[in-house]
Amino acid sequence: MTMPPFHLAFPVHDLAAARRFYGDLLGCPEGRSSDEWIDFDFHGHQIVAHLSPGGGDAATNAVDGHDVPVPHFGLILGMEEWRALADRLTAAGTEFVMKPTVRFAGEAGEQATMFFRDPSGNALEIKAMADPNALFAK
Repeated sequence: MTMPPFHLAFPVHDLAAARRFYGDLLGCPEGRSSDEWIDFDFHGHQIVAHLSPGGGDAATNAVDGHDVPVPHFGLILGMEEWRALADRLTAAGTEFVMKPTVRFAGEAGEQATMFFRDPSGNALEIKAMADPNALFAK
C-alpha cells in the first residue's frame, strides 16, 4: 500500500537557520522557496517553514516518565537509519529535549525515540519501532 505524503506548515523565526537545520543537518532537499517560506522534502513528505516571529511552543505531556513536547512532528524511521541520525545529531552537538532512548521496553509499541527542537523552537520526534507492525499496538 502506498501512503500519500503529508503536508505540514510550521512557523520559524529565521529562514536561514531553518535552511541550515532542515537542509544541511537533517539532509532534507529544498524545494520551492520565497522570502517568506521554504519547502523541504522530509522523507517524501512536504514540510514548509513559514517566516513567523512567534514560532515554537513549550507545553509538555508526560509519556512513559518523560516530558514530551506538545505540539511536535516527526518521522518513523528504520532502526539503522534512526541510529545513524542519532549519531549525526549527537556529533553536531544537538541539544536534545529527550536524548536518544528506548521507551516502552518489552511492551507492545517498544520504540527508540529522540526529541529535539529546530532553531525556532519547533519540537521534532524521530522514532524507530522495535516491531514496525506494532506502530498502533495497544
